[in-house]
Amino acid sequence: MIKKFLEIGEIVGTHGIRGEMRVNPWCDSPDFVCKFKTLYYDSTGSCAAQIKSARPHGNIVLLSVSGIDTVEAAQKMRGKVLYMKRSDAKLPDGSYFIAELIGCTVYDADNPEKVYGTLSDVSATGANDVWHIKDENGKEYLIPSIPDVVIETDVAADRIVIRPLKGIFDDED
Repeated sequence: MIKKFLEIGEIVGTHGIRGEMRVNPWCDSPDFVCKFKTLYYDSTGSCAAQIKSARPHGNIVLLSVSGIDTVEAAQKMRGKVLYMKRSDAKLPDGSYFIAELIGCTVYDADNPEKVYGTLSDVSATGANDVWHIKDENGKEYLIPSIPDVVIETDVAADRIVIRPLKGIFDDED
């Protein structure tokens, strides 16, 4: 499902005395967070945060926001989740965010009426992501997110089509 606002990270602490905040990014890299001029404190976009500066610092982002100019004000923001407006992110065609995959129904490529379940989670393993699929009984299956298995991904239609490797699902030889 394509969402208008997506979680991008969490404010985990302060940095210095001028209100700069440490943000744990929930994306591929801290650099991605630094591309935005505006982030949001809520999932509806009703509370905007104008970014004064953002820079990577190891695996976190040091973020300065208009209206937060002291360490005390920054400390009050600790634990807040930051959101990005999806339309502000420039993704290549055919790309999507993991949060948009969660909840998609997973179908069989060779039998379009067969439903394996719903994508419930994604794990990064290094070589490729692993998708967690839960069936209607709550049983979880793990599939590799590789081109031989994932045939089609249509987040706008909440639909994923796969051709699973033999042995992943119980009913296979």
